[in-house]
Amino acid sequence: MLVYLHVSNLALIEEEEIEFAKGLNILSGETGAGKSIILGALHLALGEKVPAEMLRDESRPGIVEATFTITDDEERSALQAMDISFDDEVILSRKITGSRSVAKINGEMVPAEKLRSVGSLFIDIYGQSEHQSLSDKRKHLMMLDEYGKLEITPLKSEVKGLYAEYTKLKDEYDKACLDNTDRDREIDLLRHEIEEIESANIIVGEDDDLEAEYRRMSNSEKLVTACNEAYNNTSGTDGISDRITRAIRSLKNVEEFDESINGYVSMLEDIDAIVSDFNRDVSGYMSDMEFDESAFNEIEMRLNLLNTLKTKYGPTLSDVNDKLEENSKRLQQLEDYDNYLDKLKNDLSECEKELLGACDKLTDARKNYSYDLLPKVRDALGALNFLDVSFDMYFTKLDKPTSNGIDEAEFIISTNPGEPMKPLKNIASGGEMSRIMLALKTVLATADLIDTMIFDEIDAGISGRTAQSLSEKLSVVAKDKQVICITHLPQVAAMADKHFLIEKHVEGTKTISSISEMSYDDRVGELARMLSGSSITDAVISNAKELLDYADKYKQDVV
Repeated sequence: MLVYLHVSNLALIEEEEIEFAKGLNILSGETGAGKSIILGALHLALGEKVPAEMLRDESRPGIVEATFTITDDEERSALQAMDISFDDEVILSRKITGSRSVAKINGEMVPAEKLRSVGSLFIDIYGQSEHQSLSDKRKHLMMLDEYGKLEITPLKSEVKGLYAEYTKLKDEYDKACLDNTDRDREIDLLRHEIEEIESANIIVGEDDDLEAEYRRMSNSEKLVTACNEAYNNTSGTDGISDRITRAIRSLKNVEEFDESINGYVSMLEDIDAIVSDFNRDVSGYMSDMEFDESAFNEIEMRLNLLNTLKTKYGPTLSDVNDKLEENSKRLQQLEDYDNYLDKLKNDLSECEKELLGACDKLTDARKNYSYDLLPKVRDALGALNFLDVSFDMYFTKLDKPTSNGIDEAEFIISTNPGEPMKPLKNIASGGEMSRIMLALKTVLATADLIDTMIFDEIDAGISGRTAQSLSEKLSVVAKDKQVICITHLPQVAAMADKHFLIEKHVEGTKTISSISEMSYDDRVGELARMLSGSSITDAVISNAKELLDYADKYKQDVV
């Protein structure tokens, strides 16, 4: 549940904090006061793209923080699966500058995509134009699947897995159907490649060892020269070793006068021992560094062979060995072609049978959930002033299965008695589509695990009895869900459990939007404004109070 929103230096907002509550949270205000900015800021906290010129003051960063409380084990499990550290709440934040934005979850920097993934666990936003998605019948099946997801999701996973297996077998079968000429040609090629790889007797990792030895032998002259120069500088007359010996002798001549000299002598003796060890080791290294042209040629030829195989079958020797195993398996299949093809055909047939059976189970589950969903949507439509509405779902079967089953489904409706049922896309009225989407959303909310629903001005084109029905429907939904609603309708605003006013005013030379929670008297004034505009009479005030009284009684008696 969304409990807190902090916005700083974004658009018309200087600094605002909002504490949301359970139930129905209403945001209202004059057109242009900044209601959309609040929703836009929340979108930013949920990882959406930062709009151009969003910063109020470009010399300072913009900040938005959304705090959610964790209310159930499903949310906890989902957060743990995403490797999110949390106690009892999750804070999604976004810091925006002129050139970039930084996203964080509980103080830990994350990609914006992760904000979106985590935000989708907590909140569902329904905008003014979302009803347009009802014109796409693919969304209808998605809504049904969401409604019955506890049973349907595992069935869809089973279908998806079987479809992937079927597709793989089908592709293998199609490629396996070769005529004799093509099969013989492939057998010859496979035998040649197998013999080429096997004859090389590859040892994984030997190319790295050979390359190191080749590099050493190729540069043996440079190595000997450098080592000889180092040896001459550390040994012999006037070398480092000789100088250290003389230094030790000098110090020993005076060590009887000061005990601290003993420490210096000891240090030089340690250095002398190290130099002596170095001289001995580097001398041995130069003695062993004898260029063997025959060995060098063998290494070069072996490397050329391995590099050729890596170029053809690599890029690594491990890949070359994998190619050998793959070719051997394929050769065995082609040499026993009839049995291989029969087995593949049988496997494909069995897999198709399993896939179709899983699709049928998915279809049955979808239809069963549609029988449960449709009456609830009809009731919700009736509550939204659709009289004598008929609402159904039309299923058709595809020619062949897909990863999503074998179904196509589409909502159909008749809004007037005697009219034939038609697809939703054939409904002309945007207002009707908006109410249908609202009815679907409110019904789906009962099966949805998401705690918070946000409705952005869903009341467009609605008034009168329909507006009252809408307010009552939102209040019922808000009994079990947190609902945040931006509205222009006084009937909806009156149902608020918590009502916020968004205002725009001028401070000095700057225009600022502010938000505040309203008292009862403030709400009466705001409802009066929503009812009549600028001309607020005693009758309008009385009407506003009646709306609030009715809302309180409705929530006590019904909700």
